[in-house]
Amino acid sequence: MRHGKTFNHLSRTSSHRKALLANMATSLILHKKITTTTAKAKELRKYVEPLITKAKDDSTHSRRVVFSYLKNKESIKELFGAVAGKVADRPGGYTRVLKLMNRKGDNAEMAIIELVDFNENLLKDTSAKAGSAKRTRRGKSKTAAPKTEVVATDAPADAAE
Repeated sequence: MRHGKTFNHLSRTSSHRKALLANMATSLILHKKITTTTAKAKELRKYVEPLITKAKDDSTHSRRVVFSYLKNKESIKELFGAVAGKVADRPGGYTRVLKLMNRKGDNAEMAIIELVDFNENLLKDTSAKAGSAKRTRRGKSKTAAPKTEVVATDAPADAAE
């Protein structure tokens, strides 16, 4: 029986699954974005987010714990350097999974998994939207000043004095 075993086994043995997730996590940390199947992307998110949280505390113990998962020195340097610096103030949710079209060969559901703070295109779009005013299409503006008419008088200018 499989009571309480809620994670996706990805049709692999335990050792194969650990190696797969470690390699995918290393690629994600080094390249900031990878394309894979949706099931693998969702499992990778569960695997890599605790490691990023652990990287916020740059201690020898944290580095050794993360190295026991990733087993790659370059990815550890990148994780504890650039990645931890960018996500230091974020309370969680370091990755984003974007679904793509199905793969042509076997019709597998594909997805992009990326680190949220490293998508420059999306960061530029959100910063541009934050500065612009909200636009609506609800007819006339309610704040427009009413038109005033200038009334001409027949009195000569000398009479005012």
